[in-house]
Amino acid sequence: MKTNAPKSCTWWVSIIIGLLGVLGKIFFIPVLTTCSWWLVLVAFIILAVASVVKGL
Repeated sequence: MKTNAPKSCTWWVSIIIGLLGVLGKIFFIPVLTTCSWWLVLVAFIILAVASVVKGL
C-alpha cells in the first residue's frame, strides 16, 4: 500500500479536532468533555484516510 502526505488543510483540520478533544479531556468544557475521546479518534481517522487516499 502506497501512502501519500495529506494536504496541509486536512492536516490542520485534524490537528484542531484532536486538540479540541485533548482540551475537553483536560479541562471541563461541557460540550467537549462528553465526546473528547471521540474527537481524538475522528482526528486520527481523518489523518489515516488522508494518508491512504490521494488528493485529500
